[in-house]
Amino acid sequence: MSTAIAFSEYGAPEVLRLSEVTPPEPGPGQVRIRVRAASVNPLDMKIRSGLMAAAIPARFPVVPGLDAAGVVDAVGEGAEAAVGDEVLGATVGGGYGEHALLERPVVKPVALSWEVAASLVTVGRTASRVLAQLGVHEGRTLLVHGAAGSVGFLAVQLAVARGITVIGTVGEHDVERVTALGATAVRYGDGWAQRVKAAAPQGVDFVLDASGAGVLADSVTLTGDSAHVITIADMSAAQHGVRFSSGGADQAGESLSELVRMAADGRLTLPIWRTYPLAEAARAHRDLEARRNRGKAVLLP
Repeated sequence: MSTAIAFSEYGAPEVLRLSEVTPPEPGPGQVRIRVRAASVNPLDMKIRSGLMAAAIPARFPVVPGLDAAGVVDAVGEGAEAAVGDEVLGATVGGGYGEHALLERPVVKPVALSWEVAASLVTVGRTASRVLAQLGVHEGRTLLVHGAAGSVGFLAVQLAVARGITVIGTVGEHDVERVTALGATAVRYGDGWAQRVKAAAPQGVDFVLDASGAGVLADSVTLTGDSAHVITIADMSAAQHGVRFSSGGADQAGESLSELVRMAADGRLTLPIWRTYPLAEAARAHRDLEARRNRGKAVLLP
């Protein structure tokens, strides 16, 4: 048997319980890992609460967790990894456990910590994908709402590396850390649009909303074109003619392998805020829902 965090009903973080489960068996192209680290993502909490029940109906009991990293201990037919390999990737059937299944695993470089390896998958692919969908390129100006959040933080770095001028909205306590990435940080909250205009007198060409803070209407006004605005966090996107970007099989932008290489080389940084024992998954959810975090939260089985 194996230990995992699971829930058998929608609800508050308290529905997450440490459970005994049968270790999953890898199918074709899959590997099973002994999990060393599992990332906690906002979508995990939306699924647990039932907010995503229509789009992602649960088959209870549910083991949450989109991303994990660990050591391969079983392989399916045609899998591109071997027992003993250190890998990371997107999970099949959840990552909050001692064991998890991965599809299309990526080798973890020695220089990459387990915590960052587990955390990079969803947020890295999301940041890369939305920049590709926007089509923003060198010489243009990009506004990133929520620039200190994990997706925004990575998007800022990817954009700056491409010669894009980046303005990022942040809280007062995150101004320095986002400025250090090569962006111009401005405070969010009342008056943010005026502060952005002052910081970017040349105008704003594109907007990435990673905050979901009700900024879409003013963002469309800033760019003059709703097609130049994209959100990953505001469900009212359609009301403003704005694209809502969510993951899927058709992932654009850098491959996960390239993002991993960039992180291992120090060209891409992803702050880890706190690690938790697996048994404290409910506390991790409470902390993130209360927005206490400044970086990624990671479970360590």
